[in-house]
Amino acid sequence: MSEFTRFLKKNKATVKNERYAPTKSLTDESGKPLEFEFRHISSKENDNLQDACTVDVQVKGKPNLTKPRLDTTGYLAKMIAESVVYPDLYSTELQDSYGVKTPVDLLYAMVDNPGEYQELCVWIQKFQGFQAGISEKVEEAKN
Repeated sequence: MSEFTRFLKKNKATVKNERYAPTKSLTDESGKPLEFEFRHISSKENDNLQDACTVDVQVKGKPNLTKPRLDTTGYLAKMIAESVVYPDLYSTELQDSYGVKTPVDLLYAMVDNPGEYQELCVWIQKFQGFQAGISEKVEEAKN
């Protein structure tokens, strides 16, 4: 095998889905927390999520000057929702049962304990390949 052919798609390792129980409030008959199934998102999907969550904010003291700012809370919520394979967050039956209309709102309704949601955010960032949490990177950039 030549050096070049090692770069062909057929030689690229695939990342398997993983399971994680994001909340203790949803359990099976024996009381064991239900696991969600998550998939990796692609770099392109990640860029699209970041673009959708980036807003222009006014620079103080500089009229007509704006700078882009990433809404990290919205970005993380959308990343998690986009990563969930099971349960289907797009299911109208599931959304209706919680009285919500979007996958992100459904995610918030299902994992409504702030501590559990924060742990899910940390877990998903590691699962998606981020070494440090996004919020940690934002703090680093500020300093």
